[in-house]
Amino acid sequence: MRRRDFLAAAAAGVAPWALNAQAAAAAVGPMKITKIEAVRFRQDLRIQGIAPNWMWVRLHTNTGLIGIGESYPGHEAHRGALKELSSYILGKDPTQIDRLWQDLFFRISYQPWGGAEFRMLTAVNIAQWDILGKASGLPVYKLLGGKAQEKLLVYNTMNGWTINGMREHDYPEKIVEFLLKRGIKGIKLYPYDRGPVNALARHGGTFITQAELKQSLDPVQRIRKAVGDEIEIALDLSSRWNLPCSLQIARSLEPYGIMYLEDTMLPDNVTALASLSRETSIPICISERLATRFRFREMFEARAGDVVMYDLTWCGGISEAKKISDMADTYKIPTSPHTGGGPVLWYSSIHTATSLTNFYIMESVYHLYNDVYPHFLKNVPVPVNGYVTAPELPGLGIEVREEPFRNGDAVIETIAEL
Repeated sequence: MRRRDFLAAAAAGVAPWALNAQAAAAAVGPMKITKIEAVRFRQDLRIQGIAPNWMWVRLHTNTGLIGIGESYPGHEAHRGALKELSSYILGKDPTQIDRLWQDLFFRISYQPWGGAEFRMLTAVNIAQWDILGKASGLPVYKLLGGKAQEKLLVYNTMNGWTINGMREHDYPEKIVEFLLKRGIKGIKLYPYDRGPVNALARHGGTFITQAELKQSLDPVQRIRKAVGDEIEIALDLSSRWNLPCSLQIARSLEPYGIMYLEDTMLPDNVTALASLSRETSIPICISERLATRFRFREMFEARAGDVVMYDLTWCGGISEAKKISDMADTYKIPTSPHTGGGPVLWYSSIHTATSLTNFYIMESVYHLYNDVYPHFLKNVPVPVNGYVTAPELPGLGIEVREEPFRNGDAVIETIAEL
C-alpha cells in the first residue's frame, strides 16, 4: 500500500486502525536512523521542588522526522548504554519496530539483560512509534488499534508529591476535596512508608506491630469519614514487606473497600504473591518493577495478581506494554499503567491505554502535569472531570518548548551519527 492510499483511507474514515503497524510502515516507505541524541536536564534545576530526573532519546531520520523517547531516573548510565547500543540502531529503519526491538533485546540478553541497556531499548522503541505516527500522519493510539477507550479514568498518586503544598498524611480530607472538585475519584496513598507512623523505616518491612497497623489506617479512615465511598483508595507498599506483614496489612484494610494493594512484596517470588492474592479480598496489583511479557507471564500463570501495572519507559516500551496487556486480557486481568515519571511516559501511557480493551484505571500526578511538565512541553494532556484523552496530533503529539534548550535547562548531546 502506498503512503497516499494509506492517508486517503484514514481521511475517508475507512477504519485506519485496521491497518496495522506493518501496513503503516510499508505505506510510508523505508527510512534510516541517521543520528541519535540524548537530552539531559540541568542537575540543579528544580521546578516547584521537583527535579526532572528523566532522559530523552531523540532519533533523527533521513526524511527529517525526529522521534522522542524517554526513561528515568538518571542520565549518565543511560547515556553510556545508549552509546553502547548505537551501532545497532544507526542506519536501521525506525518503522521496523518489532525487528529492532528483538535485535536489541537479543544483544542485551548476553549481559544478562536489564538495567540501563534495557531502558534505552525502551526509549528507542517509544521514539520509533513517534516516528511511525508522524510519518503516517496518525496518532500512535490509532496505529495500536484505535480507540478502545474514548477517555481514560485516572486516579491521583501522592508518593511524596504535594497538591498545593498539602501532603497526604497531613491533609487527606482537603486533598480528596480538591480532587473530587476536579472529578478525580481515586487516590493512591503511602501510609506505611511515609508520614508519622512509617512502620517500614522502623522495622525494614520484616515486622509491624498491632499499634502501627491501626495507626497506619489513619488517612484511610479520615478519607472515608470525610467523603464516604465517593473516592476510590489504592495503597502502595513499596515492595519492602515480607508475606506475614503483607497479609496483616491487607486484612486490616479489608473493611475499607480498597481499590487495590500495590507492590506489597518484591515480585521475585510468584508463590508468595499468589498466596497473598488468595488470602485477601483486596485486589493485588503487580507492578512497574517487572519488565517484558516474559516476566509478566509467570505472574499471570501463577495468578499472583489481579491488576497488571507496568511503566512504559521501563517495561520495554509501547510495543511490549501492548503485548503485556493483551496477554493479561486472556487471563481476564485488567491494566493500570504507572505514570509517575517524565512527560513522554505520560503521553505514551495515554496513547497505549486508549487502545486497550482491558484498561482499568491510570495513575496521574497533579503536581507533574500541572506544575512540572508544562515547563518543557506546550500541550500537556490534563484530566478533565476525572478523565484524560489522547492527543490527536501525529505520533505521540508532543510539542516541545524551545525555551528550556535556549536557557540551558535542557542540553542536547549527539551520541552517534552516520
